[in-house]
This record gives sequence, structure tokens and C-alpha cells, in this order.
Amino acid sequence: WDTAGQERFRTITSSYYRGAHGIIIVYDVTDQESFNNVKQWLNEIDRYATENVNKVLVGNKCDLSAKKVVSYEAAKAVADELGIPFMETSAKNATNVEDAFMAMTASIKNRMASQPAMNNARPSTVQIRGQPVNTNS
Repeated sequence: WDTAGQERFRTITSSYYRGAHGIIIVYDVTDQESFNNVKQWLNEIDRYATENVNKVLVGNKCDLSAKKVVSYEAAKAVADELGIPFMETSAKNATNVEDAFMAMTASIKNRMASQPAMNNARPSTVQIRGQPVNTNS
């Protein structure tokens, strides 16, 4: 889900965290306030998401180097302090975008593989039962 960190989505954001296997926290490298919100977003994730949800911190718009206000080093220090991976991306140029998703999926796969299998667990299934549809209205 992409809520763009907007305040108007705050009431529904918590429901998106539940059941998520991974969350990519994205801030704008040209907007200090966006970066300042990262810890608040991570607090919300810790409050609403499952305990061991995978997280990746991403600084977007790295193509705008002349307008950059959040340094790579400052963001990396925050990510290291929190124990989560960090990278910079450019959605405009597709720089590292795929890498961010690949890093997330790899960390989810590694976490899931390291969890013990539940004994006698039934495989996850979805049952769909069709209903006839009257097309003669």
C-alpha cells in the first residue's frame, strides 16, 4: 500500500500494517520534514505491524542531487541505529527501485525460511464458491 505518508490516511494506515510481511519506508531526500517523519512512521509500524516484520528504509529522488538536503550518511546512520537496510532510489530514473524490492523480498524469504514449520499445519487455501448470476434483468 502506498499512503504517501499523508495525514489524511493516518486512520486507515494501521490496518495496512497488520499482516504485512514487509514494509518499505520511503522519504524524499529533497525534503527534510519527510526524513524527520521516518521515526514516527517506524513507531507506528512497531505499534501495528507483526513483531518481526521486515523493513527497508529508502531515500527517494536521489537523481535530484542539487536539491538534496538529507545526506546518504545521515540516513544510513539512522537505518544502522534501527538495524534495518537502507538505500537511495530514483523512481524517475528507476535507479535502485527494483533493488529495493528485491532486498525486501530476499529478507522476507530468509525470515520465513528460518521459522520452524508448524506441525500438522494445513496449507493456506482459498475456497471460492460460485453463485449463478441472473443476466436477464
